[in-house]
Parts: sequence; structure tokens; C-alpha cells
Amino acid sequence: MYSLLSKISGVLSQPFFNIANSLESWPIVFALILGLVGALAPCQLTGNISAVTLYGNRSIQRNIAWKDVLSFTLGKIVAFSLLGALVWLLGREIEQNLTFYFPWLRKIMGPLLIFVGLFMLGFIKLRGNFQLYKGSKEYKHENPFGSFMLGFSFSLAFCPTMFILFFVTLMPVVLASPYGFVLPSVFAIGTAIPLLIFIFIIWYLGGSGVILKKGRKFGMVIQWIAGGMMLLLGIFDTLTYWSL
Repeated sequence: MYSLLSKISGVLSQPFFNIANSLESWPIVFALILGLVGALAPCQLTGNISAVTLYGNRSIQRNIAWKDVLSFTLGKIVAFSLLGALVWLLGREIEQNLTFYFPWLRKIMGPLLIFVGLFMLGFIKLRGNFQLYKGSKEYKHENPFGSFMLGFSFSLAFCPTMFILFFVTLMPVVLASPYGFVLPSVFAIGTAIPLLIFIFIIWYLGGSGVILKKGRKFGMVIQWIAGGMMLLLGIFDTLTYWSL
């Protein structure tokens, strides 16, 4: 399954990768496009589809989840900035140590998606500050901290493709550029572009809260569909990366 995912990723990302290579003399644009290529990497595809499902559902259920989406993106920025800072400060030796942890961090994503899917389907009930949503009588409201942690954890889901994009392709430019310290953050924003575009389209087409207008029962059906999709993505992701 991983080979199939890699082929799909290659087809989707190759045009953007070619564009990025032609813009290497413009580091900020290069980092942004390279981040978009990273969003299409095999290890990021399921996470990004899950984010689109999660926040797209939230947006059409009640209102545009900008706070959630921005918190998710901020989590990505912090994660990639910290990785960039580690390489900047500690040198390339840190990369060898990180490669030991990335496969295990990547394997966590599948069970995490299964957990979120079961939560959206109502099989898991949570109380406290670490839930993805704060409960209400009719709808579940966003929790920015939960979204931040999702963005942070999804960003650490590295695979060989993502490792090459960030450490081998981006970091030499980071180390060579006088303002290289901002490039990992720009790269992180690039990885969030598909989600940002999707939520923008919902907002632009006036899709905010359309399910709310059709009634609670219909909204619950959409919630179950989104939860089921998250559950299936988590199972697919687990089968893919736990078999490597």
C-alpha cells in the first residue's frame, strides 16, 4: 500500500517540485512551494485529507473553522521551526538521531486518526482540556489547543520523501540564506496550503453553516460520514505504516 501511495504522491507532487527547483534563487517562494510538495508526500497525504475532513465538516456544520485551521497551521509552524532550529544549532548530527524517532512518530498517526474518527462517531467521550472539541448541547465547538497539537503531531509524521524535502533539500538553503531562519515556517505554511484553500472555498461559496440550516438530524449524518471517513483513513494509515 505504501508503494501505491508513493506513486500517487509522485504524480501529484512532481509538477510542484519542478516549479520549486526553478525558484531556488528565491528562497521564500522556494520554501513555500517545497512545503506544498511536502503536503503531497506519502506520509502527509492521509493527515492532510483528515484535516480537510475534520475542519471542512466543522465549517459546514456551524461556521468557518478559521480559529481551528489557524491553530492547526500554527502547530505545523512550531514543529518545523523547532526542527529547523535544532539543525541550525546542533548541526547535521541531530538529523541522524531524529531518523531513529521519525518512524515511530509516523506510526502514531494511524491510531490517532482512528481515535479521532471514533470520537466523531460518538463512541468515545472526553472531558477536560485535551479534547478536540468542547461539548455543547447541539454542536461541538473548536478547541484551538487540540487543533494546535494535531498540526504539531501531523508535522512530525516523516517518511523518506518528507525527510529528503526538509533536511536534504530545504535545510541547505536555510543554512546558506541570511534569513534562513524563517524558511522552515514558510515551508510549514506550504504544507497547510491544501487545507487553507479548501476552507477558503467553503467560505467563498457561502458554505458556512449550511448543514445547520437543514436541521440537526442531517448534521449528525454528515458528522457520522466525516467520522467514518476519519476512521477508514486511520485504519488504512495504520495498515500501511505498521507493515513497513
